[in-house]
Amino acid sequence: MVIKVYIASSTGSVAVKKHQQAVVGFLESNRIGFQEVDITMLEEQRLWMFRNIPRDKRPEKGNPLPPQIFNDDHYCGDYEDFFQSKEDNTVFAFLGLSSQPSVRDSES
Repeated sequence: MVIKVYIASSTGSVAVKKHQQAVVGFLESNRIGFQEVDITMLEEQRLWMFRNIPRDKRPEKGNPLPPQIFNDDHYCGDYEDFFQSKEDNTVFAFLGLSSQPSVRDSES
């Protein structure tokens, strides 16, 4: 399982930049392996992200904004969903992970 965070490296929105930094920073500080996918580099990646966000999670107007989070091809949610899972202390469930990897798990 690979956590994928779809980001936009060239965005004019300060809010989007902060949201992306918050998600990536949390994953890094908790040593959760992930892959950043920059939707501004390849149109194919942007289209894949848009097509794989469930209809009920898409905004009424416009396009879904990054960051968008997936576990492999399974949609986990957007920044608001991620933030709520942090508040509820359910991030690992939100990401589809059983629990935080321990040092012992990574040694075996």
